[in-house]
Amino acid sequence: MTSYGLSSAQAEASAREHGANGLTERETEGFWSKFKDNLGDPMIKILCVALAINVVFTFLGKTEWYESAGIAVAVLLATFVSTFSEYRNESVFQKLQAEASQVLCKVYRDGGVTELPIDQIVVGDSVLLQTGDLVPADGELVTGSLAVDQSVLNGETEEAHKEVMPEPGVGGPGGPDEPDDPDGLDGTAGFLDPYRLFRGSIVYSGNAVMRVTEVGDKSVYGQIADDLQRDDDRETPLKIKLAALAQGISRFGYIGGILIAVALLFQRIVIHNGFEIARITEYCSDWMVVGNDVIQALMLAVIIIVMAVPEGLPLMIAIVSALNMGKMLRDNVLVRRIAGTETAGSLNILFSDKTGTITKGQLEAMVFVDGQGREHGGIEDVEEGLGRVLALSIRHNTSAVISEVPDGAAKVIGGNATERAILGFVTTVDDLPGLTVVDSIPFDSSNKYSAARIEGDLAAALGDVGGRSGTAGSEMAGITLVKGAPERILAYCRWYYDGEGHRQLMKDPGVVQARIDALAQRAIRVLALATSDGMIEDGGLPHGEWTLVGIIGIRDEIREESISAIREVQNAGVQVVMITGDRRDTAVAVAKESGLIQSEDDLVLTSDELGDLSDDALKDLLSRIRVISRALPSDKTRLVRVAQELNLVVGMTGDGVNDSPALKAADVGFAMGGGTEVAKEASEIIIMDDNFNSIDKAILYGRTIFNSVRKFIVFQLTVNVSAVLINFVAPLLGMVNPLTITQILWVNLVMDTLAALAFGGEPALRRFMREKPKRRDESIVSPYMWSAILTGSLFVFAMSLVFLIAPFSADLFRTGPSGDPDRYLLTGYFSFFIFVAVFNAFNARTDQLNLFDNIRRNLGFVNIILLISVVQVLMTYFGGPILAGYGLTISEWGFVLLLAILIIPVDLIRKVIMRSLRRPDGPEATALPGTDDPQERVLSHAA
Repeated sequence: MTSYGLSSAQAEASAREHGANGLTERETEGFWSKFKDNLGDPMIKILCVALAINVVFTFLGKTEWYESAGIAVAVLLATFVSTFSEYRNESVFQKLQAEASQVLCKVYRDGGVTELPIDQIVVGDSVLLQTGDLVPADGELVTGSLAVDQSVLNGETEEAHKEVMPEPGVGGPGGPDEPDDPDGLDGTAGFLDPYRLFRGSIVYSGNAVMRVTEVGDKSVYGQIADDLQRDDDRETPLKIKLAALAQGISRFGYIGGILIAVALLFQRIVIHNGFEIARITEYCSDWMVVGNDVIQALMLAVIIIVMAVPEGLPLMIAIVSALNMGKMLRDNVLVRRIAGTETAGSLNILFSDKTGTITKGQLEAMVFVDGQGREHGGIEDVEEGLGRVLALSIRHNTSAVISEVPDGAAKVIGGNATERAILGFVTTVDDLPGLTVVDSIPFDSSNKYSAARIEGDLAAALGDVGGRSGTAGSEMAGITLVKGAPERILAYCRWYYDGEGHRQLMKDPGVVQARIDALAQRAIRVLALATSDGMIEDGGLPHGEWTLVGIIGIRDEIREESISAIREVQNAGVQVVMITGDRRDTAVAVAKESGLIQSEDDLVLTSDELGDLSDDALKDLLSRIRVISRALPSDKTRLVRVAQELNLVVGMTGDGVNDSPALKAADVGFAMGGGTEVAKEASEIIIMDDNFNSIDKAILYGRTIFNSVRKFIVFQLTVNVSAVLINFVAPLLGMVNPLTITQILWVNLVMDTLAALAFGGEPALRRFMREKPKRRDESIVSPYMWSAILTGSLFVFAMSLVFLIAPFSADLFRTGPSGDPDRYLLTGYFSFFIFVAVFNAFNARTDQLNLFDNIRRNLGFVNIILLISVVQVLMTYFGGPILAGYGLTISEWGFVLLLAILIIPVDLIRKVIMRSLRRPDGPEATALPGTDDPQERVLSHAA
């Protein structure tokens, strides 16, 4: 192996001199900036103006000072709590995402190749770059050539070709002595330099070693990083549905606020004056009294609007996403864009890779079949002559490399999983000296082959090997190695190598083909190896005489957990289609073993058969398709497009450069953790362990978020509707407003921020996977939810009237002092309104009759409920005139809590009725009514 790179001591010295490769963290919006922005909300501004006018009336002696102080404190407290929750959860999400997104680079250190995090790269390091890699720093090529995508830097989609700088005086495009733009910042000129590579670029094709020249903030990327980073503002189906819901709720709030203001003024001006014209005229003549009442009505209207506007909905998404981020990481699911998790829960169809996703990804080259059809279990079983040709074919036609690790063992890194497996077949054979790769064609999933032209001392490397009918290898000036799909290779092979490494005429190709078919029936992938005496021309297959080296059989065991995960995803209503480059027989064997093919009606199509179908014909067959074999990257993109035209929510997995268009086009792109950086950049979610079981969990978490949001909506709208109704009707019945402005602000805090925290921690229950996927156009508020909202809000409204109007209710409470006789009654009503919301939270969090179902899995809910209850009790006794809290006796508390807890049996009756009419469409739709599901499997970490 050619020696590159630094020693550990040299790397440490370089880090001290030139700095590390980490970038200065992007400055994010701070807490106080968020707090200021939230105070800048239009409704808050209106409220503050009204509050300022109210302060003026306080100085004029028309209102008490503590009313204005209480409103101000309540506004500041509610804004502070919501801002703190938003800031904390955003910070947690960003921290977890940054920690899990560290790119690993292949670096030459201490004489070998090792993998290091991108932040540990230093100036002078030699980095091995291969197809799909991210360029980790600025540098120049030492060997090899690359085609790179620099669009992240200059916006140009055209590939840029990079090569080794010629010796001084040779010259070249742009000139090695004086580049057009030494800093690389003058437009795009610097990026056109064919000898320089820049951090952030993606290797589209090629294999090369780069020497690092600039790291961290000194790199071109580091200097313009703030301009390159952008937030993901893409709207998801869930956000669109929530926006429509928020608009409807806000409209209801605006109308309700205006009507309540009108009702309050009507009560103050007309009802309070006994409908007598003279008294009304006298009242209106005192402009200060009228002005004060108008301001009170305006503030009440604004408060009602503030309460009705569901600012807790976006906070709910942020909270539930942040709370689930850590759990998902522990399940090997890295969320790059929150949108991906939301949408994953609504998938209708999932196109999945086979290798490493459905299978273990631990590929092992387990068998070699020579040109005579003989099987060999390992390289040691192959005769010496043929073994040397086999070792040559594998070692010098690959992008993987063998690195010696400290214990002396050989470690294969780089390349893709298939190349690492094949190279592992010959790690016990010493490298063949004196050979140089002068030209190569990297493996491409469209062409399905790779090739490398080898020149050098073939006589020393091979000895008496390679000639036709025994001609010595010394007569060969060079040789081209080819590796790929058997159907691409065998047709060109007129010769094969015998055990001594001599070329023999292939008289019966059917012998080898029969072995290939037999291996395919055992779900063993096969690749053919061959040599040619022709040159590589124009990037195509070499001409000349082709000689078959043999067939390598690669086995990848199916993951046991994938079988159950596929079954669970299918039971969730998601169609799973396996897309593989394997031949049909191998793909069918894997599909049957994994449970993808279950009936004769299930379809298996090859890429050619898929290409023969029109889009309309494909749409007709799509629901029956289970496997696409010998697939091309263009097949993936087409399948995504056709499925989306059928209004399906589409998921796509991928790991290669050519998968990125399909990953971008899909509603949710799942990149494999072991895949290329190109695929990861194009995806919403990265499956860190390349396991289908983790995709299953991602779908589960998506459904958990959706269900948590729905529970929150039921709780919020119940409080919302009931509060607007009672504050509208009460003045018309001649009563003062039952809830003060300060109390309504506390209700708003309970309904939005605290409720979002409570419902945001709901566990990911496996029974969510028994729901049907949600349609794109399906309303987020279902009929079942409306039944809960209307039942709850009408019950609270009715009980409010009973509480405030019924004579027996007033008799249960003490009479207040002169001028404030209803003091204790209204204190009790304030507590009733909060506690009826608290009890209804238990109704909203589950559709089962057992309200404590899995409640131990969300202790945050219990803690928030306890916090609200304790604060409410304290407000009752210590609120004083600011919060209109004057304390309650034991008997008064008994009536308050008894009336509040009645919402539980009322909602249980509703659930029983709804279950008798039809199965609910909520998250517990398939659970047994009134019982805990003993088979319920909850993710262990959700506790």
